[in-house]
Amino acid sequence: MEVENKQVILKGYIDRAPLESDMELKLGNKIKLKVSKGSSSILVKNLYLSCDPYMRARMRDFHGSYIPPFVPGKPIEGFGVSKVIDSDDPDFEPGDIVSGLTGWEEYSLIEDTKKLRKIQHDDIPLSYHIGLLGMPGFTAYAGFYEVCAPKEGDRVFVSAASGAVGQIVGQLAKLYDCYVVGSAGTQEKVDLLKTKLGFDDAFNYKEEQDLDSTLKRYFPEGIDIYFENVGGPMLDAVLLNMRTHGRIAVCGMVSQHSYHDKDGIHNLFALIRNRIRMQGFLQSDYLHLFPEFVEKVGDYYKQGKIVYVEDMNEGLESAPAALAGLFTGKNVGKQVVCVSRD
Repeated sequence: MEVENKQVILKGYIDRAPLESDMELKLGNKIKLKVSKGSSSILVKNLYLSCDPYMRARMRDFHGSYIPPFVPGKPIEGFGVSKVIDSDDPDFEPGDIVSGLTGWEEYSLIEDTKKLRKIQHDDIPLSYHIGLLGMPGFTAYAGFYEVCAPKEGDRVFVSAASGAVGQIVGQLAKLYDCYVVGSAGTQEKVDLLKTKLGFDDAFNYKEEQDLDSTLKRYFPEGIDIYFENVGGPMLDAVLLNMRTHGRIAVCGMVSQHSYHDKDGIHNLFALIRNRIRMQGFLQSDYLHLFPEFVEKVGDYYKQGKIVYVEDMNEGLESAPAALAGLFTGKNVGKQVVCVSRD
């Protein structure tokens, strides 16, 4: 049996933040709902797709990164939750629900199944397995516990705090008895941080004229931990407000959309003066902790100790706008695209 397989493709490489027009919904492609014997591959129906900032780096023609670029004219690739339709892999059966890298299309043939994870049916929403219990949640977990090396009572600042990663970092820090402040780009997100997500305080960085003074207002005694998601002027201001032996976990720098941004960071001498440790990291460096993470954070969610906020777009055709919206702050919470619910 053959069916139409709608796909979202990248038109061509870019050197800026992505726009909806950089992607295209491709129609007319056909796919067989059967895998070849001896292929060890599986065929999946994609249910939920994840929109993540790292995908922007895959939209440029640069091969020196930790993950290869997308191929123009081919479906975009990202993390997803999918249902197995047919399998030639003994570890997977039709009906299994899996999470891992998949194509931005209705159906995907996955040849490398080693990195897929089976999802057990429980009371956690399936889409959370690409958010709370997926790469963003694990990034928060590994970054906070392993890179930030928290101590009870630490003063913690999180930028892009209402996003997929930041909202989890803040809640983990509160569970660790830290004082936590987040920044976001709208009053709606600020209110979300202070009410639903339990941050001690939050501010709208777009309404602040002097970020150095702002941080001194929220952290009169300085910052012990900064979970970095944005870069640029915010990082520059944070460097002036870090306490001695502070830790900065560099998760992302969403403000640096293009290599044409040449302003640079001016306050790096603070790293020496205050003996600050600033470390970039990838969640893939800590995969040995993933089972522990799923168990612990899953329990936190079930016990009501952690909440999660999603921004759900319906339909594969909405995926280009959803991804582009990440870079203008349009989303509130983890951006997800629902391709199908069955």
